Amino acid sequence: MKRPRHLSAEERALWDMVAKRTEPLVKPTEKLIRSAPKKPNPDISSPKPRAIPSFNIGDAVDHRSDHDLLPSLGQKMRAAPVQMDQKAYGRLRRGKLKPEARIDLHGMTLAQAHPALTGFILRSASAGHRLVLVITGKGKQRDDGGPIPTRFGVLRHQVPQWLAMAPLAGLVMQVTESHIRHGGQGAYYVYLRRTR
Repeated sequence: MKRPRHLSAEERALWDMVAKRTEPLVKPTEKLIRSAPKKPNPDISSPKPRAIPSFNIGDAVDHRSDHDLLPSLGQKMRAAPVQMDQKAYGRLRRGKLKPEARIDLHGMTLAQAHPALTGFILRSASAGHRLVLVITGKGKQRDDGGPIPTRFGVLRHQVPQWLAMAPLAGLVMQVTESHIRHGGQGAYYVYLRRTR
């Protein structure tokens, strides 16, 4: 067993000096326990609160309308800067350029569509294609009527994001909604960079 250590004369003098300068946090004469505040007597003459009428969250909302609260993809893409030649971009928007390859992602899940799209873009770039068409479909209205809106057209929203991420971002120059003759809002033109 370890023997207790005793203070030296210097340590004892230092401790005494510190103890003289300190004040206790609570003075011994003060009560340590305060009494609980008294509750006011209830006023019996006050009127009773009105009953809240029964309701369900979201009853007043028209669930038949599109609940896409963000700007539409078309609005976002039109606001994005044009990376390609302006003249070629104008012809592209009017549907005058013909896609050299196409992929149809209809009916695929996100897990199936992402690798399919990645492989398609990589193959198209290695084949030297400049303009390809990615068909996503417009999506189905699947809102279950809950208070939080459900986005429809999951692939339509996800494909532009995939095209802006690695490994495809370096290959893609421009993404825009296709002309009505190539699918309109249900498809995208993807203009690829020239490979060297």
